[in-house]
This record gives sequence, C-alpha cells and structure tokens, in this order.
Amino acid sequence: MDPVRKDRIYEENRFSSAGIRDMMESCGREGIMLLSYLKKDPVLAVSAVAAIISMILVPPSAAYWGYLDLRTLGLLLSLMLVVAGLRQAGFFDAVVRRLLHVVRDTRSLTLTLVGACFFASMFITNDVSLLTFVPLAVLLLEQTGQRRLLIPVIVLQTIAANLGSMLTPMGNPQNLYLYAKSEMSAGEFLKLMAPVSLLSLALLAAVSLFLAGREPLQPPEYAGTFHGAGRWLALFGLCLLTVARVLPWQVTLAAALAFTVLTDRYLLRRADYGLLLTFIFFFIFIGNLKQLPAVSEALSRLIFGHELSAGILLSQIISNVPAAMLLSGFTERYDALLLGVNIGGLGTPIASMASLISYKLYVQTAEARPGKYLGQFTLWNLLFLSVLWLATLWV
Repeated sequence: MDPVRKDRIYEENRFSSAGIRDMMESCGREGIMLLSYLKKDPVLAVSAVAAIISMILVPPSAAYWGYLDLRTLGLLLSLMLVVAGLRQAGFFDAVVRRLLHVVRDTRSLTLTLVGACFFASMFITNDVSLLTFVPLAVLLLEQTGQRRLLIPVIVLQTIAANLGSMLTPMGNPQNLYLYAKSEMSAGEFLKLMAPVSLLSLALLAAVSLFLAGREPLQPPEYAGTFHGAGRWLALFGLCLLTVARVLPWQVTLAAALAFTVLTDRYLLRRADYGLLLTFIFFFIFIGNLKQLPAVSEALSRLIFGHELSAGILLSQIISNVPAAMLLSGFTERYDALLLGVNIGGLGTPIASMASLISYKLYVQTAEARPGKYLGQFTLWNLLFLSVLWLATLWV
C-alpha cells in the first residue's frame, strides 16, 4: 500500500476513534448527571418509569394530548413564578418582621414560627412556606440561645405547612389538581376542608404551648429587605381569580411569563419543572391505565368506598401528590380523596415531599442530629395523623 495513503487511513481512524471516545465520554457524563438528578427527585423517576411502561402497553397516539390537564399545569407554573417573585422582592421578610414585634418569650416565638408556616402555606404552597420559614427559625433560635427548641420547632413547622396548605386549592399541588378535576366551587372546597383545618390549628397550638416553655426573650433582630412586591401581588390576584374560574388560565400564565421575562428572567429557573414533569408523566400513566378495561375496573372496585383510607395509606409509600393523581383516575368521590391525601401528608418523611425540604435544611445546621430529628418527626406525625384520621372517619 502507498505509504501516504496508509498514513491518511491511520489518521482518519485515529480521529474517528477519538471522536467516538469523546462522544461516549460525553454520553457517560450526561447519563451520570441524569441519574444524579433523578436520585434527587425519586418521585419524578418513578413517574417516568411508570409512564414508559404504560406507553408499551398503550402505544403513543394523538389521544395522549387528552390526558393532560393543561389548566392545572398552567396555573401551577404561574403560581411558581409569582411566589418566586414575591420571595425575591422580600415580601415574606417584611411580613415576618412585623410578626416578630409580638415576640416576648419562647412560647410566643414558637407560636409565631409555627403559625407563619400554617397560614402562609395556604397561599404560597407548603414547600415554599418551609423554604422561607425553616431557615428563619434556625437563625432566630440560634440568635436567642434556644437551640434546644430547634428540632421540635422545625418538626411542628413541617406539620403546620402540610396541614395549613390543605385549606385552599392553591395550598399544594394535589389540591390544585383535585379542585380542577372535581369542578368544585371555591366555597364547596373551603366548606369541605375547613373543619379538619381548624382542628389541625387547635392541635398545633396545643402542642406548641406544651413544648415551648415560657422563657423570657428580647425581641430577636431580623433584617430583611422589601422592594417591588406590589406588582407580584397583583399577579397573585390574577392567580386567585383563575382559581375561582373568573379568568382563563391562559391569560394568567401569559401575564406571569411576560412579567417574569421583562423584570427578572432568572426567576424562570426557580420554577419546579421536575414537579411539572411528574404531573405530565402521571397524566400519561393514568390515561393509559384507563385504556385497559380489566385494570381500570379492578382498581375502581378496589378503591370505591375506601378513598379516605386509600389516600392516607398510599401517600405513605409514594407521597400524596402522585397518590392523589393515581387514585383520582378510578373514583369520583373527590371529597373523601381530598381529605385522604391531605391528611396522608403526615406520617412517613416521604408522605409529603415538602417534609424532605425541612429535613434537608435541618441536617445542614451545625451539630445536627438526624436520628433524633427523625424520631421526633415520626412521633409527632403519627400522633397528628391518628387524631385527624379518627376525627375525619367519625365525621
């Protein structure tokens, strides 16, 4: 063979091999990144696997578009952007500064921190409430020398966020989804959820008073900034009108996206796109299951009449958002299901994914004791779960 041609072939093979190697390394890195992301969001991973398996049984078609609840997805994204904007503007900091003026002892501090999570979660969702107020609790309890209260306060904040969020349709994703699916009016929704919410508030107040003691404190100093929240509050008003079915969701979503792009594009990264994808995957999975008559009928017979208990128990295993989506495909008793998946947010740490947020925030603190935290978390969650479950069954 001609030596020149031989060298050319060698060079081509060398560059080709290097290209293949680089491509394989790139795919390997991307695969590792994907696995790492899915490890951080196991519910997303499970929903993706479930959707893919169901697509094998029911091949993709144009009917898939009918599975998607675009109103829920659009309103959820709008709320994510608006709440991110309010946090960025320091609105919640300003509210907390006003609340802290009433703090005189450990009891009032505990009630303020727990109550803030309970009431804020009704409007900004349980996970955002915890992301906002748990770090504040860590800061204030360390400032005032009350680190002994750190675990009980964070545990009660977590319970408060999960229970307070049940009162309103926008309090958590499962409420928003079931509110849209059931076509309840806002008044009907509030009437259904108000009794258990009031009982939850009474239980939280009683336990907070029992645990906190009454050591005197100087009002803690907490500096925060507040600027430009008025426009975000106006957008939040649009979200409320959309929840009440006064405005179409498309108008609210377009306004939220346009305002975010014009004022602070970085906030687009703050939306929980993993949650939106989880919803999409479960829409596909449930839609495909309903196309399989034998499976659909068997699940409907199994669930009917047991929606409350099924919602509570399934939430302990797969979390209450996917439990609500799965069970709603096979029953129309949405009132019992709503109560079940909301009360079911108590119990195990994965019963509500918001509970994992406060756990992660706690273990990042100095001298954290994860075992003690999980012990107290389980104790108080099971106590609240038992009382609310029995009370709801009795009613």
